[in-house]
Order: sequence, then structure tokens, then C-alpha cells
Amino acid sequence: MPVEPPPSPWAFPDPLDAEDDLVGIGADLAPGTLLTAYRSGIFPMPEHGVRPPMHWFSPVHRGIVPLDGLVVSRSLRRSCRDFEIRVDTAFDEVVARCGDPERDAGWITRDIAAAYAELHRLGWAHSVEAWQNGRLAGGLYGVGIGGLFAGESMFHLARDASKVALVGLVDLLCSDGVAGRLLDVQWVTPHLASLGAVEVPRRTYLDLLAQALLLPAPPWPG
Repeated sequence: MPVEPPPSPWAFPDPLDAEDDLVGIGADLAPGTLLTAYRSGIFPMPEHGVRPPMHWFSPVHRGIVPLDGLVVSRSLRRSCRDFEIRVDTAFDEVVARCGDPERDAGWITRDIAAAYAELHRLGWAHSVEAWQNGRLAGGLYGVGIGGLFAGESMFHLARDASKVALVGLVDLLCSDGVAGRLLDVQWVTPHLASLGAVEVPRRTYLDLLAQALLLPAPPWPG
């Protein structure tokens, strides 16, 4: 059972009052602040990968992956047989791989990594990992609150490994038959679109979020 941290001293604006994706600047990355943000449909990202002040976003056009709309090609289904899916066994390594400074458009700073490590310790952040021959080959991490999983980043060291991790995540979110869970991917990229990600208006996302937060969490191990 996740541990609820002290509440945030910061008040986030209503995303519906914002004219663009950026809704605020400042605050901190304490666990209570992060959870308040996600429950409000907002997430943090450093501006151009620099240190504070932190920037907070709620995209006008929000990316989600409908759980019944994940596109699993025949080749990806074959690839799934080549990996073992594990959950929360290498969270820090997944975040470190996602934050590799050699990756293009890297934005995961030490402060970000430390903040999500603390959320993981409290039971709110999770990693889904694709292992091959006993080695971590790919994975993703994000924040789980009730029926919401807010994906943050993914990486791969072997072909299709991050896609396999996404398949594993969707399987987990659907494993107990609870309908209405929400898989948030922030913005739709061509890569995510090829896997079934779609854009929804911010108001629609916030409605889906409100419903998802009332649902039970999926059966996270541990």
C-alpha cells in the first residue's frame, strides 16, 4: 500500500485556465507536490533540461494510450516471447537509462531522478522492465495513482525491448478486469502513435483522470 506523504504547500492552477501547455513555473519536487500535480492533470519537466525553476505542464492536446487500442504487430508479438517482464526490480537503473545524457533531448536531471526514486520508495512510482538473458534490455517508468498510470520515459538497449515493456504494462493494467484505467503518455510522438497513442482535448483528459483516480490500483507486485 503506498504511503501518503505530507501535503504540498503549493497550490497548482486549474489547467483549464491555461492557454497553452505550460501551466506554471516554480514549486518543488517533494512527493506531496508531485502527487498533487498528477492528481490535477499536471506533470513537471525542466526547461531545456536545466535545473530549477521547474516547469509544469498540462498539454492542451494530451497523449493517452487507450488500453483496448494498443497496437501490437505480429513482429512485436513475436518479440514479446524473447523477453521476461519484471516490475519494480530495477527502478533506479531504468530511470538512469532513461536519463542517459547521451540521449537526444534528455531532461531527466539528478533532481528529477532523486524525486521519483523517493516516490518509488513510497510506493507511487513503478518501473516495468524487459529482461533478456538475465540483463535489463529495456523498460519504462511512471507514476501510479489509483487507476492512473502516468508514463514518464522509456528506453531500450535491444530491439523492441521498450515496446515489450509497454505491452507488459498494458497487460498489468488490464489483468484484473477493472475498466476505466488511464494510461497517460503526455504528448503523442510518432513512435507512440504507431503503438496506438491518441490525442484527447485537455478537458476530456481531466474527465478521464477524475474517473481513473477513483478506481483501485492494478495489482502491482510487492
